[in-house]
Amino acid sequence: MQNTAEYCCAYCGEPNVTFIDLSAGTQQSYVEDCQVCCQPNLLFIYLDEDTLDIQIHSEPES
Repeated sequence: MQNTAEYCCAYCGEPNVTFIDLSAGTQQSYVEDCQVCCQPNLLFIYLDEDTLDIQIHSEPES
């Protein structure tokens, strides 16, 4: 079972890996700082209930 996902920082574009809490529901959002430039990214996570595939999207935190 996959419990990590990779996203690109909305500020610097560098790839980041984050842990996903599969028990937190099929739609999640939270803020996580980039591991490279330390800017806050607003992450949107979508989990497919049947396949457990993870989609992740990042935006700059306003």
